Amino acid sequence: MDLDWQCVESQSGLSQVGEEKMIDPISALNGLQNAISMVKKASKVANDIGGLAPMIGKMFDAKSAATKAMLEAKREKRGSNMGAALQIEMALEQARAFEEELKMLFMQTGKIDVWNKIKERQAEMDRDDAKEMAALRAAEKKAKQKEEEMQEWAIIIGGIVFVLFLVFIGINELMSLCPKGGCGR
Repeated sequence: MDLDWQCVESQSGLSQVGEEKMIDPISALNGLQNAISMVKKASKVANDIGGLAPMIGKMFDAKSAATKAMLEAKREKRGSNMGAALQIEMALEQARAFEEELKMLFMQTGKIDVWNKIKERQAEMDRDDAKEMAALRAAEKKAKQKEEEMQEWAIIIGGIVFVLFLVFIGINELMSLCPKGGCGR
């Protein structure tokens, strides 16, 4: 089975691993819909589920890209909250429904054990991602605290230098006045 994924990749805005670029939410959702329809078409003519694995993987990549794009769009307040929520939920619902169809396909071919292993691996990877994100947030928080501490020290040192400068000027003025008219008289 040889299907062309270029239309899905270009519309979903998928990039190579490690690349960070802004994904257009509408294109990402279109990419997800195209990926789902291509996998559905391929599943009708495929001899075994193993041959669908690369397409299914791309479909889940498109789902992830679409979700990230919609959440990024929501953070940037592009469009209405209702519109963003509607698009996110409709795309995710379509993906959930397809995932159920995919589960049924595994069941019908007698490979539910493979499906269960896939779901276990997904859960494990999700836990690892959550740990990574928590560690990243902790590192960012620590860096921010360090930066704030450095700013506080800079303010304290600047204040001390300013006070010392004023004391120096005061002493210098006293020293210049004392020889002329005497100090304290």
